[in-house]
Amino acid sequence: MSRDGADRTLAHLRDERERISSALLELEGHQGYQLLEGAAVDGETRHVQSTVQSLMSTLWTLFDLYGRVLGAAEEFRARHSRPSQAQLAQLTWLLTGPSVELPVEEVPLERRTLLSTSSGEKLTLQAVVARMTPLYEEVARTVAALDAVWSALLSRLAEVEAARRAAVALRESLGGTDSELDGLVAELAAAGATVRSDPMALALAGSADTGRLDALHASLTGVRRRLEEADRLRAGFDDRIRGIRGVVDQVRAAEAEALAHRDEVLTKIASPVLPDVPAQSAALADQVTALGRGGAWDDLADRVADLERAAGNALAKTRDTAGVIRGLLERREELRGRLEGYRVKAARLGHAEDAELVGIYERARGLLWSSPCDLRKATVTLSDYQQAISSRTKGAER
Repeated sequence: MSRDGADRTLAHLRDERERISSALLELEGHQGYQLLEGAAVDGETRHVQSTVQSLMSTLWTLFDLYGRVLGAAEEFRARHSRPSQAQLAQLTWLLTGPSVELPVEEVPLERRTLLSTSSGEKLTLQAVVARMTPLYEEVARTVAALDAVWSALLSRLAEVEAARRAAVALRESLGGTDSELDGLVAELAAAGATVRSDPMALALAGSADTGRLDALHASLTGVRRRLEEADRLRAGFDDRIRGIRGVVDQVRAAEAEALAHRDEVLTKIASPVLPDVPAQSAALADQVTALGRGGAWDDLADRVADLERAAGNALAKTRDTAGVIRGLLERREELRGRLEGYRVKAARLGHAEDAELVGIYERARGLLWSSPCDLRKATVTLSDYQQAISSRTKGAER
């Protein structure tokens, strides 16, 4: 090299050294590297940690050797302000020749031989940079992937632990125990230990697999909602109990109404087919009394909700039964109304004195106004009366 060429090369290599140094320091400052550095990890993450530490050690060793040779070249140039040709040849060798000697342990295994000596492989400064580049890229990729997985898992873990704290706080304020919550807390502790010690065990296709944490969050949210319902029950317990008692009173009244209709039907309708009248009000009242004795609020919340549903269902069923029974009496009233309507129609058509029609009418009326009333026979007779009137109407039209 000429003196100017050597100086330009030195300036380029100084800039390169600064950029390499900055890149290595920035890599070590990366959040993923900081999370990994010194962390007590296990499993797959420990393997990643060992690999990264080994690669970084190699990078710094290569950079140190690079810096030493470059420093020697800078010192040599500083001592010779007007270098001779021999000195320029020496400087050229430092800058472009195989001036960097690697320790044997830094020589890749595939490059060693059976008779390798204590003197390692010799590289140019440019070859050292070429050797460092893929190592740096591998560490950068590994650290970035680890950071993405670990950050996602830690973020999700924080959300799940917040849900756990909320549920535990509610449970403690309510008193009592909750076996489901205890199980979820234990499961979360195990999942959290895995996230902190071996996040790469939860990596899937290069990204975080939060499925286990998601399931825990959903379960804890469900428990929290149940406990919140218990807390709301505690605040409005007396009102809820009064409400259930009110519904039970309605059930009791509906049962009494259904029984009264049943007795009336048995008196007024012949051979009726009647549904059994539900008798649930007494049992429901006993359950309300049992609730009043208290207990753990989360347990009471379930029992109150169940009893509210049971009372509502009982009321609907009893009212339906009463409606079915009452329907037989309403059917009789309907048939009575239709009979009188047909009689008016017959009179309007001029058949008021028709002996046959009068006879059918009297039979139908006798059936419908007698107790007990045979609804089946009354229905058939009413149909005969209707048909007889219709036949006379058609005959008159012809």
